[in-house]
Formats: sequence, C-alpha cells, structure tokens
Amino acid sequence: MNHLLCGLAANENLPSPLLDRLIAVADAEVAHHLADRADLSRPQAVALAARVEESGVPLAYRGRLTAADVDPVARPDVALALLDTGAAPAAWARLLAADPVVEHREKLAACPGLPPDVVETLAADPEVRVVAEAALCAPAHVAARLAAHPHAEVRRMVAANEATPPSVLEALVTGDGLPAARHCLVCDRQRPPFAHDPHRPRCDGDPPPWGSCDGAHTSTTHDLLHAALRNPATPAEALVGFVEHPSQLLRRALAARRDLPTPVYEFLASDPDPGVRADLAENPVIGDALIRTLADDDCHDVRRGLAHHPGTPLDVLTRLARGAKIGATLVPRIATASLTEVEALAGASDPAARMLVAQRRDLPAEIRDALATDPDAKVVKSVAPHPGLKESQLRAMAERHGARVIAGIAANPDATPALLAELARHEPPVRKALRLIAGHDNATAPALLACLDDDEARPLAAGHPALSPAVVTDLVAGPDRRSAEAAAANPSLPPTVMAELLPLLPERAESPGRDAEPAPGPPRSRDRRTR
Repeated sequence: MNHLLCGLAANENLPSPLLDRLIAVADAEVAHHLADRADLSRPQAVALAARVEESGVPLAYRGRLTAADVDPVARPDVALALLDTGAAPAAWARLLAADPVVEHREKLAACPGLPPDVVETLAADPEVRVVAEAALCAPAHVAARLAAHPHAEVRRMVAANEATPPSVLEALVTGDGLPAARHCLVCDRQRPPFAHDPHRPRCDGDPPPWGSCDGAHTSTTHDLLHAALRNPATPAEALVGFVEHPSQLLRRALAARRDLPTPVYEFLASDPDPGVRADLAENPVIGDALIRTLADDDCHDVRRGLAHHPGTPLDVLTRLARGAKIGATLVPRIATASLTEVEALAGASDPAARMLVAQRRDLPAEIRDALATDPDAKVVKSVAPHPGLKESQLRAMAERHGARVIAGIAANPDATPALLAELARHEPPVRKALRLIAGHDNATAPALLACLDDDEARPLAAGHPALSPAVVTDLVAGPDRRSAEAAAANPSLPPTVMAELLPLLPERAESPGRDAEPAPGPPRSRDRRTR
C-alpha cells in the first residue's frame, strides 16, 4: 500500500491537475480513497474506472458514473451496481438475467424494482442460489408460489421475506399444506445423514460447519424457523409454541418479537439462557412489572439491556446505573425525560442519578451549571462535554478533579484554544484527552504539537488543518506511516509538496534495478520543536 498516495487521494485541497495525475497512477487502494472525493468530476470518475477496474462499482454506487458511461456487457458488475441503485434501464436487467455467470444473476436477483418478467425469469433459474435470492426480494404472489419450492434453501429465503403473505409464513412454520422439501444445500453436497466431524478438516465444497442433514434438512429447517421468527409478518399465534424449543437461537428470536401475548414474555423471563433474557430485557413492549423482575437478574447483559430500555422506570434505572456499567452514553429513558424528571434527577442524592441526567446535552443552563460544580467526579465528567459551559467553568472542573475529568473537558465543543493547549500539556498526560484534542475544531498549533508525542493522537493531529505547513511536511517524511498518510491528507500540505510526492512514490514502491538511479525522497524532516 502506498500510504502517502492514499493520503493525497483524500486531501480536499489537492489541485485538479494533481488529481488528474494521481488518477493516472492510482492502484486499487488509492482508487478506493479517490472514489470518496466530493470534487471528483464525471470525466475524472470515468478515467478512474478505466484505470482501476475495482473502482467502477463504488463509483457507480456513489453516483459518479451513469448508465451512459457503462457498457453492461463489458462491465456487468458496474451495471449491476447501477441497477441496484435504480440508475440503469430495465433493458439491462433483461440482459443480465441471461448472463452465464451465476454470481451476476444472483446479484441481479437482489436488486430492487426489477421488471415483473425479470423476476419471473430469476424465480425459474436453474441455479438454486439465484432462485433463493429472488425469493428473498420477491413480491407477495411470487413468494407464495416459491414457498412450495422443492429446495429448502429457497423456502428459507421466503420465510425471511417480509412481503410473504402471513398465511404462507404460517404454513412454512407448521408445514401444513406444503409438500416436503426434497433438497437442501447440505444434501446437495453430501449424502445424508451428514454432520460435520469437528476433527476432520473442511474441504472445498463442504457445507458450512453448522450444516447437517438427516434426510429432513435439519440445519436449513432450523434456519427457516429462525427467519420466520424474526419476520414481523409471521403471525404471532404460529410462534408461541417455540417458547420451550430446545434451540436457544429460536427462543432469542422469540424474545425480541413485539407482538406476543404477555404470558409468553413472562415465561421467557425465567429462561435458563441469559441471552434469551437479555434480548427480552431490550424488548420495548415489556411492561413495568416484567422490567422490575428482570432488574434483579444476576446476568450483567440482562441488566444492561434494561438500562437501554426506553420504558425502564427511573428508580430502576438509577439502581441499574450503580452496577450495570452503562458507560458514557445517553440512555433512551433519560433522553425522553420531562423537565420535572430532569430536575428531580439532577437534585437526587444518589450520584448515579445525577450522572445519568448529566449525559443530556440540552439541559437548562441552571441545571447544567449546578452539575458542573458537583462534588462527584463521575457526574462532572459526564456533564463536561455539554455545550455552553464557559472557559472558567471548564478550568474549575480541571482544577477540582484533575485527570478524571480532563477527557470530558477536551470533548467540549466550546473549549478554547488556550484551554486545549493547557490540557494537552497536563502531567501526567491523559491519552484519551490527547486524542480528543487532536481532532478538536478549536485546537491550534501549540495543542497539536503536544499531541504529536502520543502514538495514538499523532495521526489525528497530523491531519488537523491548524498544524503548520512546515510541520505537516515533516510528518509526511516521517517514519510513522499512519501519521504520514494523515499528513498527506492534511489540507495544509503545500501544493508544491503534493506535486513532489506524486511522481516519486510509484517509483519508490517498485524495486529499482541495480543500475536505476535512486528516487529522491520527500522533503527532509526537521525537528518540529525548533519552529
């Protein structure tokens, strides 16, 4: 990977003539960055697609190429990308439906808005992979017909299709009214009964490690049921019997549904598998009584799920905050709390309650300012990034609580350049704060220079436009590849240096012959501390 060329490809100030030169020497990795440029013209996109074939698909998805730029016979992959975004004519779909490459027909089957005749063609394709993909995206009447397909993989995809009629989904779950499937992907490759020997190396063409077939297409049938349980169009009455199914995956899918009778959720609350209970805890339809029951669960994942439940009562949420390791995040119930509730939480004696509400970024000024003087460092750390805090308030936080709150202060959008420079020089260094300062809009050269001494903050600082052009140039020539790439992408990099890099790096990437002249390197690095 030519990291400096990749950096230049992302540099928003790269002059158009240099961009043309970069396109002319781009490889796949450089092209990946070039395809993201907002200023890439249509002629430049066409030139890039011609230079690097792999760039055609991302350019099509980003709208840089149009149907007029693409030959669907020569570049079916790009044509499929345009079909997938609705930017290609229907005639292309008919053309590609007869493409001899299975992967192309399979990709076509996943494209939305296909003409009905193309859908019918793909649904009758001789390759089961194509039919299965068509079944996943098919309209209701086609999905209903494919539910009786002899291959279990096609039926599995019908079960996942939300357009499939509910009565058909129920039939797939129960098997009533449908002929038995005759094939699956496992018995297509191995004679049943078959299950993977964990001690036998897998060979090309083997079914997946979880695949098994005893004649009844065991693993595919399980996957079909899992798809139906996750499909919101499947009638709830067809699924309640799975509450005691031996498969933990099926019970987890059941616990996440939002249309089941209350007794089903109550039964799942005592499921022996903690994953089932954790999924249930996150389900927004469970009520207060069940939430309070689950709050006493000894599984951390269950309690954390409840903390992120939008309906968790505030007293339960406060209790969970003491031990569920919610993290520095605004949970849904706090985000929707009323002003009265916010005032009550901010004035609570429990610091866990104050810490929860301090995560909001729309607090009234008087509540925000009160939390900024809280005696608990965790509360102050939570409120420190709140916009509107004055420099004097942020400095007071740092003086009272030191390193425990400095990262929070560094994340404040109103932190001044002078304050950021002081925080960057804190001893001992606060590494998380350095990373935040290195990416802060208000950071200036003094703060960024301090960030360059930290391995993780250096690449962020190297790309900051407030860094002086001389320092950016030194970083381009430095030994740290990540920082050099970020510096090459820095809009402060002088255009003369950009021009110097372009002809040199492709030569340096090759191994010159013994008689070849050595390519000159980037500008010599000078000690940034002398500036």
